[in-house]
Amino acid sequence: QVPLVESGGGLVQPGGSLRLSCASSLQNFNRYTVGWFRQAPGKEREFVASINWAGHITYGDSVKGRFTVFRDSADNVVHLQMNSLELEDTAIYTCAARSSEYMSYYSYNYDSLGQGTQVTVSS
Repeated sequence: QVPLVESGGGLVQPGGSLRLSCASSLQNFNRYTVGWFRQAPGKEREFVASINWAGHITYGDSVKGRFTVFRDSADNVVHLQMNSLELEDTAIYTCAARSSEYMSYYSYNYDSLGQGTQVTVSS
């Protein structure tokens, strides 16, 4: 199990921005592939973005061009910068980590998931 803690969620107006963070106390966290997922009420969990230890990044189609995932290796944190937020981005956002260098679109392929942070986009 990889300890993961998300932060940065909140309420924002359409068109606004938020930055989510996924932190871990694991010393070699930088060697893990980290994925971001979200789940809106009544919907299935959706892949948002991932980054592996080499910096290879994948985005879900619905967030391409608006979201950016990046790693702060010094602080053992992976951030998800969300810009141009839309009403449809409202969801609980969860980060996940896996020891493989390969990403997965499915959260059940990750070793650990965080508890999630709520993002609400509303006017």
